[in-house]
Amino acid sequence: MIVYRIAKLKKRATDLSGMGAYKEGGRWNNAGTYMLYTSENSSLAYLENLVHFEIENTPPNLYIMSIGISADDALIYTLPDKIYPESWRETGNLQNKIVGDQLMEHRKFLAIKIRSAINKLEYNYLLNPLFPGYHDLVKIRLIEELAVDARLVK
Repeated sequence: MIVYRIAKLKKRATDLSGMGAYKEGGRWNNAGTYMLYTSENSSLAYLENLVHFEIENTPPNLYIMSIGISADDALIYTLPDKIYPESWRETGNLQNKIVGDQLMEHRKFLAIKIRSAINKLEYNYLLNPLFPGYHDLVKIRLIEELAVDARLVK
């Protein structure tokens, strides 16, 4: 399986550690929990990043990472719709963070497949850098520079 991730800086385009989410937290984790946010397709990864940019701080270029996951489906958990917290699409929902933290802490799955809050018909994959054998199963396949289309950040 291939998933995609966007990096704002070239030097971060090789980082699969989940350190950014560990330091800052995210929709599905509190600070202190390692997690690598990825998307099922490159356009969703792009969109997931654009929603966080302020016009004046938008970088001219991004770096898109194609990441190969060499694992069978048993190592990827799809979060059932009934488990999504109420108002899960709202920014800062603490229940989301609790769900994500618990799933990462158990280290039972390499990845959690969750709906995108931007487009709930598509999915993101939350990778667990602390999963046993993670660095053998998750590899960067390709890094490409991607110019930010000015029409998207007006």
